[in-house]
Amino acid sequence: MAATLASRFGLAGVEITEPPTLDELDLPSPRLAPPDSLAPICSSSPFDRAGHAYGKSFRDVVRGLERRFDHPPDVVAFPHDEGEVVALLDWCADAGAAAIPYGGGSSVVGGVEPEVGDGYAGTVTIDLAGLDGVLEIDRTSRAARIQAGIYGPALEEQLRPQGLTLRHFPQSFEFSTLGGWIATRSGGHFATLYTHVDDFVESIRAVTPRGVLESRRLPGSGAGPSPDRLLMGSEGILGIITEAWMRLQDRPVFRASAVARFASFDDGVEAARALSQSGLYPSNCRLLDAAEALTSGAGDGTSHLLLIAFESADHPVDPWIHRAVEAARDHGGAIDEDGVRIRSRDNAGASGDAASTWRSAFIRAPYTRDALVAMGMITETFETSITWDRFADFHEGVTAAVRSALDGVGAGSGWVACRVTHVYRDGPAPYYTVIAPGRKGAQLEQWEAVKIAAADAILRLGGTITHHHAVGRDHRRWYEQQRPPLFADALAAAKGALDPDGLLNPGVLLEPPRGASPT
Repeated sequence: MAATLASRFGLAGVEITEPPTLDELDLPSPRLAPPDSLAPICSSSPFDRAGHAYGKSFRDVVRGLERRFDHPPDVVAFPHDEGEVVALLDWCADAGAAAIPYGGGSSVVGGVEPEVGDGYAGTVTIDLAGLDGVLEIDRTSRAARIQAGIYGPALEEQLRPQGLTLRHFPQSFEFSTLGGWIATRSGGHFATLYTHVDDFVESIRAVTPRGVLESRRLPGSGAGPSPDRLLMGSEGILGIITEAWMRLQDRPVFRASAVARFASFDDGVEAARALSQSGLYPSNCRLLDAAEALTSGAGDGTSHLLLIAFESADHPVDPWIHRAVEAARDHGGAIDEDGVRIRSRDNAGASGDAASTWRSAFIRAPYTRDALVAMGMITETFETSITWDRFADFHEGVTAAVRSALDGVGAGSGWVACRVTHVYRDGPAPYYTVIAPGRKGAQLEQWEAVKIAAADAILRLGGTITHHHAVGRDHRRWYEQQRPPLFADALAAAKGALDPDGLLNPGVLLEPPRGASPT
């Protein structure tokens, strides 16, 4: 990879930074210690403190490689049940400590970083990995009561014997948890219909500093504003989600897919729009521009690719894929006669096509990103959504802003790629990737200039600051511009009612109540 980057960007060579070892770290001393009653589930070891100091953003990885751990949690707690979560929040309240809810730590927006300002006696990160079970399955209603700390693979493994699946696969699936998905309104595998974890939530139970908040389990309700909607996307500032009833699906057995090639990105966009408005609801309708296709190995860089797929547990999906292929061809898409792949119980289907190649690259992307950072590259992803009528101008404006920022930081040879990850009837969710050569010792400054340029352009041109990566600390300044002022007051009021001392995740979504956060 280093040799490829050196050739691509005209570099004399690429120096690879080795990750730190534990004995290299110089962490500040813990500022508080747990009471004896909680000591067995708490740790102040360098390993646990360093391991919970950051999420997985570019900024986090750079600082880790630079051996900078300025604000690790003072204590990391590992509760085994909800009662211990209650006890931990009671202790934090008594001690004046900030409490950071922690799922898998896969946040790329500063959502779990314990950088909370000077108004707290310390920080306690509450790692929910011990709450990791499927507690109850209602096969009749096709739902399950699941603890929030369960990781994606373990969740699917526990549902598999019943022939069921949550079927929610964010890119962080391997290293993220159900509670984290709900708290950040995670985006998953499906390009249409079931795009966010919101679509699977039946009810939520959370521990707040004021007590336990639990919504009634119902298939739907018109009884006022939804308590579930209050907790979904709250990013740990209102309460610690401990379990949820989730709607499940039967495991799919019928699948079909196709790849359409377009000479024009605009034609690919029109095909994606047609499919989003067709009522076919493909499980995958992902458009890759030529740069994205080339980088992932799914294409040779000469055409833009539209990946289309359908799946069902109940019926063959042949008519759906054939109609989707017809729609893609109507908009100039080229699909080989043997390019439609249909699989069923008795036919595992083939692999090695552009779609499967891209999927493999997608799964490897977080690992690749970490390697790129170690090689001194600037790399960032940012995702948003916009209505179809504004997309062309939006895409041009965002791309131009990022290219200008790259020129401004001396990384003009870098490239910007785009893929559309989700499609709605009224608009797409574009996802941009930037890779450029960094300057040793200045990676963070270069990255920040690109990040600010992209975020400013997204807001200026009418998009959302995040479609599924969440707000965290990194996006808060733009989130404050996006949300209506009266809603900000309402959110702060809800925070005051559930967390009157401002203990939970200070600096995320709202200004920290006790002193300004340095972020």
